[in-house]
Amino acid sequence: MFGLGKKVNKEKVKENKAMTDKPVITTKMELEKKILNILKSIFDPEIPVNIFDLGLIYEVNVAEDFKVEIVMTLTAPNCPVAESMPNEVHEKVKAIEGVKDVHVEMTFEPPWDKDMMSEEAQLDLGFL
Repeated sequence: MFGLGKKVNKEKVKENKAMTDKPVITTKMELEKKILNILKSIFDPEIPVNIFDLGLIYEVNVAEDFKVEIVMTLTAPNCPVAESMPNEVHEKVKAIEGVKDVHVEMTFEPPWDKDMMSEEAQLDLGFL
């Protein structure tokens, strides 16, 4: 027989199902997506691959107050774009609507190597 046993709140079940069907999109998540798209539009001038797929971006952190911190590296410490590349990242990310401030930190630990590239970038460059 149906209907016997524990009563189920159908509205609560529907609400829980809706929450599990789609991820909740927040402004912070949308901002992170915009930042990744911008990073993928910046190319290393010597290698025809964007800096994200090249593996030069180690971290992207968006704080609750929409301040952005990016930790990145270069293919080599003496790279000819050592000054211009971080500035380009800073300026392009800061221009995104909603970003309050940007801090770009350069690091060479761990040192970059070709294994940090995405599989797509490795295929494009003939490493796979």
